[in-house]
Amino acid sequence: MLSRVRVWLNRTYAENVFFMDQLRRNPSDRAVEIHATHGDADSPVLAAADTADLEPEGLSPAAYVEYALDQCARRGIDVFVPRLHQTAIVAHRAEFAAVGTALLAPTPEAVAVFEDKATAYEAVRSVGVPVPPWWRVRTADELVAAVEELEAAGHRACFKPAAGAGGVGFRMITRAPFSLMHLNGFPGPYVQLDLVVEALERAEETVDWLVMPRLEQPEVSVDCLTGPDNRLRLSVGRTKNGRRRGFTLHEQWLEPARLIAEGFGLHYLSNIQFRMLGDRPVLLDVNTRPAGGLHQLSLCGVNAPWAAVQLALGEDPGAVEPPFLGQDYTVVSGPRPLRPVTLPQQRVEEPDVLLPAVPAPAHDVTTGAGTPATAPA
Repeated sequence: MLSRVRVWLNRTYAENVFFMDQLRRNPSDRAVEIHATHGDADSPVLAAADTADLEPEGLSPAAYVEYALDQCARRGIDVFVPRLHQTAIVAHRAEFAAVGTALLAPTPEAVAVFEDKATAYEAVRSVGVPVPPWWRVRTADELVAAVEELEAAGHRACFKPAAGAGGVGFRMITRAPFSLMHLNGFPGPYVQLDLVVEALERAEETVDWLVMPRLEQPEVSVDCLTGPDNRLRLSVGRTKNGRRRGFTLHEQWLEPARLIAEGFGLHYLSNIQFRMLGDRPVLLDVNTRPAGGLHQLSLCGVNAPWAAVQLALGEDPGAVEPPFLGQDYTVVSGPRPLRPVTLPQQRVEEPDVLLPAVPAPAHDVTTGAGTPATAPA
């Protein structure tokens, strides 16, 4: 009988509750226990895990590695899927192996290349993958010069941090003066060039942005599973065009993703994103971690999280081919339960009378023990 597998996800995003669900529903019918840690007691991944801890705040990357090694040793972790402080963690792969833990993460060299988007664009361009034109800017003058070059070529300009995850910090440049038009409806990504220039000129710290053309849809995210032998086991593209999502195995997306995943040591799960510049696909971003939407491959009959855990354990699943491509779909939100938590200790004030605080019941985030306090209606 095969032993259970213990997997840890650290400070991961909420959508990875589906990653955890897939591990438990694995086609090998293997027992899986999941440990999760987070800085937010209300993260749904803590509720979805079998055991959970709140992470200590304010740790340096080096101190976090020590914390992680202790977690792995005490919790008997077989496979660790690091998101927070991935760069520091992968540099200590041998130390994790010594306590019996396999890291489901790329090589330190790969993480370093793709941590900085400018470095990444230079690197992938050198192996023949098309990238958009881009300018690295740190001053108002550099920003204006880049925007003017893009506009002269007929492009709309946008910028984003040179290092960062997801869409954090992404803005689209407009020259339209600020008006009531910008206050109608929901806030959008557009920002006036003159306001950005003014903010840069007033700022006491420097910025590190990439300015590039606004790329068009479809956006295609290629989920890849690559072995430590630099050989791809799985690659499927997830397409996005407005609300409509779908899947593709077209080589115009898969071939450049393969060049990147195999050529740069993107071991285990990675996500490589493309968009259109005119009539050709160009690289948008490379994530050295599993994408939040990875679980959507289940619509193609693929359990990518489990295949990755097998690979990390040395149980090579071989080539993972989707038996079919699922129909087009859209994504909607839904409720997930949270662990019970107590309200902060409170006191009730009345005129001229101060009542003593009533101690709140203790709560163990690992077991969910304790009785939640109830606020007055």
